[in-house]
Amino acid sequence: MIWEERWHPLREEWVVVAAHRQNRPWRGDKVAGDAENLPEYVPDCYLCPGNLRVSGKRNANYDHIFVFDNDHPSVGMNAPAELAPPPGIYRNRPARGIARVLCYSPKHNLTLAELAPAEIEQLFAAWRQQYLELGAMKEINDVLIWENKGAVVGCSNPHPHCQIYATNFVWKNVEKYAEVSLRHKRETGRVLFQDILEAERTDGRRIVYENETAIAFIPYFARYAYELYIAPKATHASLATLSEKEIADLSLALHRVEICYDNLWRMSFPYILTLHQAPTDGADYSEFFHFHMQFQPPLRKPNLLKYLAGSETGGGNFLSDTSPEEKAAELRGQPKRHYKQAKS
Repeated sequence: MIWEERWHPLREEWVVVAAHRQNRPWRGDKVAGDAENLPEYVPDCYLCPGNLRVSGKRNANYDHIFVFDNDHPSVGMNAPAELAPPPGIYRNRPARGIARVLCYSPKHNLTLAELAPAEIEQLFAAWRQQYLELGAMKEINDVLIWENKGAVVGCSNPHPHCQIYATNFVWKNVEKYAEVSLRHKRETGRVLFQDILEAERTDGRRIVYENETAIAFIPYFARYAYELYIAPKATHASLATLSEKEIADLSLALHRVEICYDNLWRMSFPYILTLHQAPTDGADYSEFFHFHMQFQPPLRKPNLLKYLAGSETGGGNFLSDTSPEEKAAELRGQPKRHYKQAKS
């Protein structure tokens, strides 16, 4: 196994080398198509209750949420402490951490969009518990929670699940967000994300859903056609300090957004979902880091991917092919009932 971080001097970021993951199990061929045609239980699915995984470990007979250490982790607490020194200016270090998988439901054929708000509240509770447990460990400086949904974004198994990477480094996007948020706070005395929320609420056209303490919107600066943020209105550095009311309202917002996505084209809508929470490196982020969830969907139209051009991949600046205002209106106008429920 190779668990190593290599420093990229031109981008000033760590690249994780985990070559052993090349041979991890893959059910990508089972992800494509309409999830409603899948059974609730699949005997050879390594995420279904009671089944054996490739490692030889057996899943619990869980009835709601199930968390286990990834059998093919990208980081490990037992990563080799001694690495061969690289030549010249290069530097490396062990890729230490913990990788976990969190299954949303025992039912193979469900997605996050089909969970009830109460079930999503339980999911938020599990996310918070994982953040607190892993973040409290001495060597863990960041806890990143994310979901790949759909074959088009490389999801390896349609069983509803997300992944948790707790690492000895802070992920680049989290580090950048903390940096610019702190600078904005020092220069203006205000929280950067609060200024974003004020601008979005003043305009109003890009808001997809809003309740008493939570809001969902396609930002003015969206890079993907249906990129969307969900956030509490009050500033919290992570899920750890949200009240029960705020968790309940966030659950309603996530529930509504998921249904809007699926109803848009009457299909299981693919995306990458990331929870942006403050690092757990011991610094105080409470005054300026604003927790939020970010959806990055890859499709512009059904079966039409947003391919990154040379200028975007090589140059680094996105070219938006659509209007955030129009896309927000499309999502906002979707029925409140999931299209599968409407069928029945």
